[in-house]
Amino acid sequence: MNSDLPTADSGPSGLLIRKMIHADLEQVIAIDQVSFSLPWPKRSFQYELDENITSRCWVVDVDRRVAAMMVAWMIIDEFHVATIATHPDYRRRGIGKKLLIHALLAARKEGVLRAFLEVRETNETALRMYRSLGFVEDGRRKAYYKDNQEDAVLMSLNDLTHL
Repeated sequence: MNSDLPTADSGPSGLLIRKMIHADLEQVIAIDQVSFSLPWPKRSFQYELDENITSRCWVVDVDRRVAAMMVAWMIIDEFHVATIATHPDYRRRGIGKKLLIHALLAARKEGVLRAFLEVRETNETALRMYRSLGFVEDGRRKAYYKDNQEDAVLMSLNDLTHL
């Protein structure tokens, strides 16, 4: 393990990372709405929980409040981060990073070799977090985001063994 990288146990104490359940959806949707200009509709989260067999959904629970959420897809040996966000009250505490590390370690246990994601080119906080975990830029999707024609930065992590 690379000693420069945080472990799944590093970061703020008192957090519980667990699978997302339907009772979390109101808080998950609220986080999504305050975090993104193009939030997912409720039915998308319901689909991920109920129907999508490739979906893995987690939340970070702090004192029975959802502080962060993540949805990812595991397809054979690849892991795609579909969405990840932290409630504004809990940002800049390492919670999102801890959640992502947890998810990547879970994916590695299921045989995943590579992880992928896309992020807005102006989301410097997220870009720094992804780079700190070893994600590298693979390319861009021009004008990917419909609200402002912003590019999506495509990133990948090709070696989950260093986590």
